[in-house]
Amino acid sequence: MTEKSCIVRKETVFLFVDECHLLWGDALGYVWGPKGERIELPIRNERERQTYYGALNLLSGDTLTFSAEAGNGDQTVTFLKSLRRCFQGRRLVLLWDGASYHRSDLVKTYLRKLNGERPEEERLIQCIRFAPNAPEQNPMEDVWLAGKQAVRKHWYEMETFAQVKHFFSTFIEGMTVQFEKLNWYGRLQLI
Repeated sequence: MTEKSCIVRKETVFLFVDECHLLWGDALGYVWGPKGERIELPIRNERERQTYYGALNLLSGDTLTFSAEAGNGDQTVTFLKSLRRCFQGRRLVLLWDGASYHRSDLVKTYLRKLNGERPEEERLIQCIRFAPNAPEQNPMEDVWLAGKQAVRKHWYEMETFAQVKHFFSTFIEGMTVQFEKLNWYGRLQLI
């Protein structure tokens, strides 16, 4: 059985994975003012932030998010377990960057335990890294950008950081992505 047929039958799921740190300041919008005059706006709760792990399905274009306490090895393992539950144990191929916590001992131990001695093409979770320092390769980065732009567009509707987080995660979860960038990875040949 070929990898392509496994993907089409949804036995293997290709996911673009990335993390995002949403800050209270990300909700700031733009204001108009007299030319040459500086406009100052008070910013409350500047230090509030929320970390999200996100995944974008290559075939369907669907997105999902997972709130985390931080981007670290422990939270990455928790996210990987969440993906396994979400995709009901199907084989996952993750395309992600080389963040230190993706390569942490906790993540390596979890993947070794999960995958056992399986060859790479049969692993329950197979990880493929993007080139170093190349965020433009990951379409999930574009999802985060779209979410932050939506927050900025509707900043005046949100008075608390809890509202910002809810808006952001709801916007992302509701997205079905059709970015041209997905075609870089053979999406058109699969559908």
